[in-house]
Amino acid sequence: MKYIFALLFVGVMVTAQVKKEELNVMPWPQNISLNEGNFSLNKDFKINITGAPNSRVYGAATRFLRRLDGRTGLFFTQGFITKLNQEPTAQLQINCTKSGKIGLYEDESYHLDIESEKITINATSDLGAIHALETLLQLMQNNATSFYFPNSTISDFPRFAWRGLMLDVSRHFQPIDVVKRNIDAMAAVKMNVFHWHLVDDQGWRIEMKKHPKLTEVASDGLFYTQEEIKGIVKYADERGILVVPEIDVPGHGTAILTAYPEVGSKVISVAGGTVEKNAQASGFQTYTLERNAGIFSPTLDPTNPKTYQLLSEIFDEVCPLFPGDYFHIGGDENEGKDWDANAKIQAFKKKNKLETNHDLQTYFTMKLVPMLKKHGKQLMGWEEIMTKDMSKDAIIHSWRGAHEGMQPGESLVKAAKNGYKTVLSNGFYIDLLLSVDTHYLNDPMPKNANFSDVEKARILGGEATMWTELASPATIDSRIWPRTVAIAERLWSAEDITDLESMHKRLAKVSVQLEELGITHLKNKEVLLRNISNNQNFEALRAFANVCEPLKGYTRNKGGTEYQMYSPLTLFADLCVPDAPDARAFAKVVDAYLLKKDKDNKAIVIGFLNKWIVLNNQLNNLAANAPLVQPLLPLVQNLSDASKQIVLLLDGKKVDGKSLLELVEKCNTKEHADVELSVYSSLKKLI
Repeated sequence: MKYIFALLFVGVMVTAQVKKEELNVMPWPQNISLNEGNFSLNKDFKINITGAPNSRVYGAATRFLRRLDGRTGLFFTQGFITKLNQEPTAQLQINCTKSGKIGLYEDESYHLDIESEKITINATSDLGAIHALETLLQLMQNNATSFYFPNSTISDFPRFAWRGLMLDVSRHFQPIDVVKRNIDAMAAVKMNVFHWHLVDDQGWRIEMKKHPKLTEVASDGLFYTQEEIKGIVKYADERGILVVPEIDVPGHGTAILTAYPEVGSKVISVAGGTVEKNAQASGFQTYTLERNAGIFSPTLDPTNPKTYQLLSEIFDEVCPLFPGDYFHIGGDENEGKDWDANAKIQAFKKKNKLETNHDLQTYFTMKLVPMLKKHGKQLMGWEEIMTKDMSKDAIIHSWRGAHEGMQPGESLVKAAKNGYKTVLSNGFYIDLLLSVDTHYLNDPMPKNANFSDVEKARILGGEATMWTELASPATIDSRIWPRTVAIAERLWSAEDITDLESMHKRLAKVSVQLEELGITHLKNKEVLLRNISNNQNFEALRAFANVCEPLKGYTRNKGGTEYQMYSPLTLFADLCVPDAPDARAFAKVVDAYLLKKDKDNKAIVIGFLNKWIVLNNQLNNLAANAPLVQPLLPLVQNLSDASKQIVLLLDGKKVDGKSLLELVEKCNTKEHADVELSVYSSLKKLI
């Protein structure tokens, strides 16, 4: 009888109805309804494709099958999907009406129908089918003995056309494998634009056959060959992703001017005065690659014909590597110092009635428009390119906010109202290491902007922005993921999908699933823990990292000079991540305790505090043979001392209020190990 009961129990588990709130799908679909029953997986599960799709769907379906097999261990008998109607009786039927074109305005919608005996995906293009496969992977459930998909009907499409990730590879060069795994992760959460920031003050990263000096003297030998670039473009194409290259001009020009100083704007000093640097001068100001972070003066000379000749030749060689319709020319953070100090440039401005350096930069940028249009490219630039005389064909990339004295998204509103298409990155700067909540609640469509329908259509979407002054190949994934998944949802899902608790629950699951794509945000933490602990037991170090976060903004790299581009990124701050897990958990239990001061809630709070009290001795013991732990000791001492006193307070013991407040305030210091204690605000609530 007990065996019959067990079998009946398993049967109930298999057919148990899954609730919507139990699903871990990101981005959340536009429309989803759950139905009774499930589709159970077995080793005979197969895929069939019909219609007229691009062949990229075969690779996507094969990768889906391998990932699903890896999760389930069912040893599917189907190997590679290579042609139409390969398995007519397959349980998963995919039908695509047409071949998708990589770009902004292709139909990416899909309809997914899961029934007990079959699964159907219908999509206009294969791009929609690829998105549907990612949703299907995330829908998978399991019990003790089996894997299954809940019967459901999903109709889905993106809210915004531009759902991007920018990766800076100039500051810290990122090898091909880093680029590929991040493209895979983008595809997994339905992002479709990879913005590749290839050139800046710290390095030129593109092989140039006609201008080899650019890599010979301005790359430190770290660059992508043209064949590698073509390979990345193809790799992205196969995953439905557009690659947009960026060469930043006229500012951020140190790398270009290291190779070709004759097109720079700086004047050189000689006996008896200065000589303006131009093609006829006897000598040129020399430049070397920038090793620090920050904003620098080297700027291309917009009055020199050789500047445009060089850029035209560069575009002629680089544009064919990228078949997409867009080319980003940067255009940001030009201080104009070298222009102001150059009498020849000032005379040019006067002669051409250019009142400001902004006007001069517009003159420069407009010269690039036909160079790019020749190759079928639309010019895109950071918001500084937007002036009264800038072509309305340009796309404005909005990035500045309160840190730059601007209202959040201010330039996006101005661009849309002034007739420009625009993309939002302000609020999506993931290198600032802000909480995922701040990114998730940031919307490309400001609620108080009073846009017309035409103006709304000009807002293409948004882009997570990853600058790499403080990110190496070993740590960059932890700076991008999993927070970028939340940005992906903001750009895909309906604007009213904003529940933070739901987002955090689903994000935790998707974060782990990213590992199957090679993303290292979780496993590389172990590498850093071993390094910092000198290969000793690092559990206490891990526990402390769970309540610490790297300094926010750019305060870790004081003035942009503390860390050079070759400085180590293997320290405690590199191990820590935004949204420290124990800090969020502690905040929730503190709020619960303050709402209901019962014995159970108090015990949970004290459990956290006791854990932090003993960390002091544990980390001091570890530091005896681990020099890299030493910088943490003042901070862990502060946390331990404050925790001891708060335990006494919660237990009703007499505690000096002024001393306790001083102890807790010490936990707000940002002077140790480039990190901050993320439990400070919760500790303060308790007192």
